[in-house]
Amino acid sequence: MMTPAAAAIRPNQQSASAARLTLCGVEFLADLSGALFHEGQRLLVVADLHLEKGSAYAARRVLLPPYDSAATLARLAAAVLRWAPRAVLALGDSFHDVRAGERMAPADRDTLAALQNGRDWIWVSGNHDPALPHFAGGQVCETYALGPLTLRHEPSLEGRDGEIAGHLHPVARVVSQSGSLRRRCFVSDGARCVMPAFGAYAGGLNIRDEAFAPLFTGRAITAHVLGRSGVYGVGAGSCRPD
Repeated sequence: MMTPAAAAIRPNQQSASAARLTLCGVEFLADLSGALFHEGQRLLVVADLHLEKGSAYAARRVLLPPYDSAATLARLAAAVLRWAPRAVLALGDSFHDVRAGERMAPADRDTLAALQNGRDWIWVSGNHDPALPHFAGGQVCETYALGPLTLRHEPSLEGRDGEIAGHLHPVARVVSQSGSLRRRCFVSDGARCVMPAFGAYAGGLNIRDEAFAPLFTGRAITAHVLGRSGVYGVGAGSCRPD
């Protein structure tokens, strides 16, 4: 049964499993997994995989189940199967740190290699992964251009129009009298989009946090919330701080 908080959210296209999201005239499908898909170029975009975050925490004696890389790659494999992309673009912080590759299980390396087989793979550099493991494959860049859009890891205060970024791990909290939901989301004003973190252990920052304020000034924003079975549009006025 749908909770009262969930009932306040409405699908933003006929097929709720993927929402249409337009940025500067360029149309994407916002997938339930947290990926964006550009149909014309068959490009699948993901942000903040944070592979091997669990093992990084374990090294500091913060014990988490060591399955985050496998879970993240399994979700990515499902998105690849669903959309059959020609290319995958990972928007930075794909690996949690520069030694993540050393800790990565052989089976997870094999999964990544299988995902890369037969398609282009582009890694955008992030603050967590300025250098990639030797087995990563693909190509590395600082930014990627797609028509009027610049895709980068960290949102730029100078690049307000025509940008897709990650880094901030946006989540939205929607509240009703009977309960609340806190879910990962895309947040956009039609000119800029900050993508949700894709990684299993990546966590999230509420879109009402002050870190988002300078990125979206003077325009109405929408949180495209990742629900249990669909992507739903929620106006900023319906989102609450934590």
